[in-house]
Amino acid sequence: MKKTFSLFTFLILFINLSFAQSLQGDGPYTQLIIRGVMLINGNGAPPQGPIDIVVENNIIKEIKVVGYPGVKIDASKRPQLQAGGKELDCTGMYLMPGLIDMHGHIGGKAQGAEPNYVFKLWMAHGITTVREPSGRGVDFTMDLKRKSAKNEIIAPRIMAYTGFGQTSKSFNPLNDIPISTPEQAREWVRANAKKGADGIKFFGAEPEIMAAALDENKKLGLGSACHHAQLSVARWNALHSARAGLTSMEHWYGLPEALFDDRTVQDYPLDYNYQNEQHRFENAGNLWSQAAKPYSEHWNNVMDELLELDFTLDPTFNIYEASRDLQRARRAEWHEDYTLPTLWEFYQPSKVSHGSYWHDWGTEQEVAWKKNYKLWMTFVNEYKNRGGRVTTGSDSGFIFQLYGFAYIRELELLREAGFHPLEIIRSATLNGAEALGMDDKIGSVAIGKLADFAIVDENPLKNLKVLYGTGAIKLTEDNKVVRVGGVKYTIKDGIIYDSKALLADVKRQVDEAKAKDGYQIKQPGIKE
Repeated sequence: MKKTFSLFTFLILFINLSFAQSLQGDGPYTQLIIRGVMLINGNGAPPQGPIDIVVENNIIKEIKVVGYPGVKIDASKRPQLQAGGKELDCTGMYLMPGLIDMHGHIGGKAQGAEPNYVFKLWMAHGITTVREPSGRGVDFTMDLKRKSAKNEIIAPRIMAYTGFGQTSKSFNPLNDIPISTPEQAREWVRANAKKGADGIKFFGAEPEIMAAALDENKKLGLGSACHHAQLSVARWNALHSARAGLTSMEHWYGLPEALFDDRTVQDYPLDYNYQNEQHRFENAGNLWSQAAKPYSEHWNNVMDELLELDFTLDPTFNIYEASRDLQRARRAEWHEDYTLPTLWEFYQPSKVSHGSYWHDWGTEQEVAWKKNYKLWMTFVNEYKNRGGRVTTGSDSGFIFQLYGFAYIRELELLREAGFHPLEIIRSATLNGAEALGMDDKIGSVAIGKLADFAIVDENPLKNLKVLYGTGAIKLTEDNKVVRVGGVKYTIKDGIIYDSKALLADVKRQVDEAKAKDGYQIKQPGIKE
C-alpha cells in the first residue's frame, strides 16, 4: 500500500509540474518553425497554405509556401531547422496574427478579478495585445506593462491609456487640484507622457479643457480614446473631439449627438437621473433613433469629415448586448466554469454597481435596443465600406461580458453588422495595430514583424464560434455531438502557450473560489 501511494503521489506531482510548465510557455527559441499552416494574414488577403513560417529571435524571417492542397509536401524544399531550434507541427491548422483587444480593462477590485485571471482568459483566446483604457491607475498598469514586455508574467502586450485627470501615489502632477483650466490640462498631459503612458482615455470635459488636452497630447505623439459621457456630450461630441485631435472613440456615445439635425440634446425624460443606471442605459437605447437618418445629407457629411480626419471607431458592440437580450447574456455557457463568483455577483441588479442596470428590464427596453443596434451597425459598416478604420474591443468585466469570450462575441457582432469574416480579422489585427501606431511590429504576418500568432485547428472564417474557449458544437457523420475548436496555441513574442491549459487554469481558479464557501451560480430572485 505504501509503494502504491508513493507512486500515486509521484504521478500527481509529475502531472501538476507538467501542467505548470505548460502554463509558463515554451521558448523563446533562436529559431522557431511553424509547419504546414493555412495563413490568414490579417491584411484582408484570403487564406493560403500550406505555409511554413520561420521565426528567429522573435522576428518573422521567412513565410514560405511549401505545397498545394492534397499534394504531399517535398521535405527537401521546406525551411531547415537549425540546431537548438523548435518545430511546431500545425499541419492543416489556421494561423492568424495575434488578436488585439482595443478596450480591455485589467479586471477590477469591485469585480474581484485580478490580472492573473484576466490575462489567462485573454491569452487563451489568442489575444496578444491589449489597450487598457483607464484602470486602477497608471502605476498599476505600467508595472504590468513592464512585466509583460519582459515576459515575466503570462500576459498580452499592454498599451496603457491613463484616465484623464487620474492620479496615484507616485503620479499626482497637480497636487490633488482638479483640472479646471486649459493650462492645468496641458500640465497633466505632459506629466502623463513623462510617466511612460501610451495615451489618454477621456470621458469628456469642458470644451476648452478638452481642446487643450487633445492638442498637447497630439503634439507629444500619444494616442487617445474617448467615451463621450452624457454629462459633457451636449457641448462636445465625437466630431468636436476628432477635429481637436482625438485618435479613436469608444462605444458610440457622442456619435449620435454629432448626427443630431433637429435637436441639440438627447430627448431625456423629465424625471431622468444620470446616477440611476437604468435611466442611463434605458434612454441610451433610444439615442440612434434621434440621429439623422442613414445616408441623409447630414449623416453623410459627418461620416465624410470623420473619414477625412482618419478617425478610428472602436464600437464594442458586445458590451451592450445584454440590453437587447438579457437572458442570452446572463446564461452564456461559459459563466458556470469560467466566471468568478465575485464577478457574477457584480453583474447582478444593483443601484451602485456600474453596468448592473437590470432594475426593471423587459421587452420594451430590449426592442428599443434592437432598433438602436440596427442603426448603429449601419453607420459602422458603412464607415468601413468607405475606407474608415474600425477596430475590435470588448470592454469586458461588466454587463455579463467575460474577458476573452466577449472578444470573440465582438467578432460575431461585427459579422452581424455586415463585415466579411476577412474584414473582421483585419479589424481584430491590422486595424488595431494601425490605431496603436504599431503596425510596423504587429497586426499582420509579415517578414520583420514580431512573432505574435493565434493558431486554431478549425477554420474561423467559416465559423467564428470555433475561437471561443468552449469551442463550437458539431454533429459528426456517425451522429455524435462533439465540440471542435478553441484556440490551440497562442504565441506572443515567440513564446508558445498551450491555450487550453491556460483556460484550464482559469477554471481551477474559479473552482477554488467557489469551494471556499460552497458557492453556486444562482439566478437573482429565485429561491433554491
